[in-house]
Amino acid sequence: MNFFVTNRVFEKMPNVCFGLVRVKGIDNSHRCDFIEEMLNNSIESCREHFEGKIVKQEKELQPYRSAFTQLGINPNKYMSSIEALLTRIAKKKGMPHINPVVDLGNAISLKYYLPVGAHDLDTMDGEFCVRCAREDDTFLPFGGTETEKADIGEVVYATGTKIRTRRWIWRQSEEGKIFDTTSDLLFIIDGFEENKESILKAREELNRILTEKMNCKTKIGFIDKDNTVFDMNME
Repeated sequence: MNFFVTNRVFEKMPNVCFGLVRVKGIDNSHRCDFIEEMLNNSIESCREHFEGKIVKQEKELQPYRSAFTQLGINPNKYMSSIEALLTRIAKKKGMPHINPVVDLGNAISLKYYLPVGAHDLDTMDGEFCVRCAREDDTFLPFGGTETEKADIGEVVYATGTKIRTRRWIWRQSEEGKIFDTTSDLLFIIDGFEENKESILKAREELNRILTEKMNCKTKIGFIDKDNTVFDMNME
């Protein structure tokens, strides 16, 4: 199975890139104290960093806000996932502990100011990619019970005809949840050439924690306009 990004997406965002960590055989059913501590530390560090600041004006968010504008998305109306996360922490709303996979993704996201998504590979039906939305696509909003249609041409994460994330990295689908039973997944770190160094550092730390402390198999990858496909198959 491959994960890929279509050429049309790179036409819209030429400098976009994706750090990848494929994970196989993780145990997501038990609490991990060291991950919870890591998330708590990331929350505190992030809160201190943005103390007294307007998050949307900070340099870390500008590439994402600019990209949303390029895509025809109003970043003030639809905040990217990373801006929404950082804003929540800056407002001292904290972050609940959900499960090890989600907590680890959030901890890395807050530490590096990057959007980090986790996608359960066992709940997917069809090709997994970032592409432009089509007429037959459906989206079930997180926490919702009724599907909706995306705008034709909107950049989305999708598997088959089911949209996993609308407006690129704006809102997650109910069908994209990470469960306690999740064991095979793909972590995706979204960014640009201008913060590529941070993407690679975040990817390496994520991979190290998974292999050294969580005893699971991993495979790292990277996608940009010159390398648009990642082979997720593992022996």
